[in-house]
Amino acid sequence: MKILITTDLFKPTINGVVTSVLNLEKELTEQGHEVKILTVSPDSTSYIEGNVYYVKSMPSHIYPEVRVPFSRANDMVKELIDWEPDVVHSQCEFFSFGFAKRIAAGAGAALVHTYHTLYEQYTEYIPLGKRLGRTALAKWMKARLKSVDTIIAPTKKVENVLMEYGMLQNMEIIPTGINLEKFNYEVPVEEVEALKKQYAVEKEDKVLLSLGRLGFEKRIDELLYGMKEIVKTEKHVKLLIVGGGPARESLEALTDELDLRAYVRFAGMADPEDVKKYYQLGDVFVCASTSETQGLTYIEAAASGLPLICRKDPCLHGVLEEGGNGHSYNDIYRFAKYVREYANDDEQLVRAGEHSRRIAADYGTDIFGKRALAVYKTAVWEGVFDYEGITVCEKSASRI
Repeated sequence: MKILITTDLFKPTINGVVTSVLNLEKELTEQGHEVKILTVSPDSTSYIEGNVYYVKSMPSHIYPEVRVPFSRANDMVKELIDWEPDVVHSQCEFFSFGFAKRIAAGAGAALVHTYHTLYEQYTEYIPLGKRLGRTALAKWMKARLKSVDTIIAPTKKVENVLMEYGMLQNMEIIPTGINLEKFNYEVPVEEVEALKKQYAVEKEDKVLLSLGRLGFEKRIDELLYGMKEIVKTEKHVKLLIVGGGPARESLEALTDELDLRAYVRFAGMADPEDVKKYYQLGDVFVCASTSETQGLTYIEAAASGLPLICRKDPCLHGVLEEGGNGHSYNDIYRFAKYVREYANDDEQLVRAGEHSRRIAADYGTDIFGKRALAVYKTAVWEGVFDYEGITVCEKSASRI
């Protein structure tokens, strides 16, 4: 098949959408399909680099790292229509989505869309966002996606939200996969020890790892309030916060206000190749966010053998098994309770970590790619396929 993926976000940005796009491209290509990507340029020029088409853009001043294209890119659009993709798979609802619709219509391709983001959680960045409210957002999103043939939701949580919006299209749940080998890899002990020395982590310390973008919607301040409770009794627990973003300054200020500098470390942005080292430095993965649609970091942490302690949220379904590979909590006192249990029971830590690895095994990129391909074939052939590609109804055999 010929598959065009469109996205507002791409390298060098690192987030869940970009990771999903890169993993999908890799798996589809390895299965023998042709893949091209259309995205927003990181600067004011349009260009083609390999299989990626970049449309010139300018800063949005709405959300960090989001840029707005200021060209209709007619030459690129024509070239991609002439390429005759079978499927156009859109990953974002805003800027690149218009290109996706034009190309799908021009090429007679099926239009598939993955809904990655719950925008109600991002009103901090959107002008008038709080005033518009959920009803207006639902109405706008329903109108925006009315031309889509199939919507992919990464979790049941997202599917439920879209159904509440009144979406009538066919919907499929496909969890985004991760490269399991990368996180199963045993980092040399000396490299992990060097990180411990860098962040003043002592041998007896248990490290709570928070890894991801430092956005206000991630509620990392809650972890700091939880630490204030924990250190009343546990002096050998450290919180390592890895990531950058707009909330960092306020988080550092809150750390000082709570007198937690002895227990909290800010590592800043990590090189993608070093992320696995941070997971192996950690003893427990912690997260307070309720804005995740799936939370790839949960799966990465589980694949790395870490127990999870996370704010209770529907997106944890299937990733966190209560009492098995971790705990979900509703308040900082429960959070502190679960941290204390792991901090004082190494055997429980090991059992929970092994349980996490077993759960993560179901989230490999190979399964992700096969499930996406089944959706494409169903959309193009108007039949039904399982994720191994078994044909039930044929529409146009010449297209695959």
